[in-house]
Amino acid sequence: MALDPERVSFVAGEVADARAAGAEVAVVVGGGNIVRGRAAAALGWPRASVDYMGMLATVVNALALKESLATRGERAEVMTAFDIGECCARYRRERALELLEEGATLVFAGGTGRPFFTTDTAAALRACEVGAEALLKATDVAGVYERDPDDDAGARIFASLSYDDVIAGGLEVMDVAAVALCREHGIPIVVFYLCEAGNIGKIIRGKEIGTYVR
Repeated sequence: MALDPERVSFVAGEVADARAAGAEVAVVVGGGNIVRGRAAAALGWPRASVDYMGMLATVVNALALKESLATRGERAEVMTAFDIGECCARYRRERALELLEEGATLVFAGGTGRPFFTTDTAAALRACEVGAEALLKATDVAGVYERDPDDDAGARIFASLSYDDVIAGGLEVMDVAAVALCREHGIPIVVFYLCEAGNIGKIIRGKEIGTYVR
C-alpha cells in the first residue's frame, strides 16, 4: 500500500472546509496505508520495531497532507514527536499554540514518539495539550454501532454515548487510554464517516452526525 493522491486531496479539502467554517484545526495522521501493525506482527517482528516504522510512516502522510493543503492556499505546518532533521519541526506545545493563533493548520506526526501507544492515544494527548474543544475521530463507518455492521446489517448506531459507556462496554471507538484522557479533560469525541464530503464542516457548523461521546 502507498499514498493515494486522490484520498490525500479529499482530506485536504475537508480540512480546508473546516478552516473556512472558522475552526482552528490540528490533524493527527496515522500510517496504516504504509505500515499495518497486524500484518507486520504476523512476520514475527518485534512490536516496538513495527511501531517505530508506523511512526515514520505518519511523517510521509503528514508531509503529503501539508503539501496538498498548500495547493489550496492553506498554510499548514507539520510537527513531529521526535527529531527528524530539516523536513519537520519538533513538537513543542507553546509553538503549536502560536501557530494555531496565526491561522495555520497543524499536522501532528510521529504519534507519541514512543512505541506501544496508538494513534488514538496520540490524538487524545495532543487534543488535551492544545485545549481542543472536540476530538473528531474519522473512520470508515458512520459512527459507533452496538455490533459490527459488516457482520450484522441491522446493527444499531449510537447517536450519543458517555465516556463510561465506551470504556465499560468495550466498544471499539478508541482505545481506553484515549477515551480516559478525553474524559478527564472534558473533550467530546465525535466518531464519524470521513469519506462523505462535507462531514467535517457539518460537525464544525454544529450539525450532529455520527456518534458523540461526552
